Amino acid sequence: MVGGEGWKARLSALALVGAVSAAQAQFAQVPSPAITQVPASSEAADGQAYRLDAARHVYAAFPSRIHKGKMPPMMYAVMITEAEVDAEGQVVNVKVVRPPAAAKEVTPWVVSLIRRAAPFPPPVRMAGGTAVWREIWLVDKTGTFQVDALTEGQR
Repeated sequence: MVGGEGWKARLSALALVGAVSAAQAQFAQVPSPAITQVPASSEAADGQAYRLDAARHVYAAFPSRIHKGKMPPMMYAVMITEAEVDAEGQVVNVKVVRPPAAAKEVTPWVVSLIRRAAPFPPPVRMAGGTAVWREIWLVDKTGTFQVDALTEGQR
């Protein structure tokens, strides 16, 4: 019964499209940061130490978006960013070093998260008073994430 089997394939395809659309909807809006006060200055003397300060700041800014526990075995998106932070903790520039392979809607979402989290801890001990925060973003289809500097690993 060929006609009887065709509806199953169409139903499976529609279910897959629905799952992808639901995942994409998670990235349509960027949440407002939960912190409103200017953060304390970073005492980091190098990029690696500043990476931890910046990651902790993003986690404090978006606590409801942090994935709790280990990340699932299949990531919805993995991307690498570089954010230049000035002496006042403002984001001067965000560069996507490695965009996600399949989840293109994640790129503007992550860039917006970074920009909305400003001001970051001012890098007072860094050369020139600026820092470049390079980070790997591990993003789940639910709209939660971890950054590599603070990840709890993967299942």
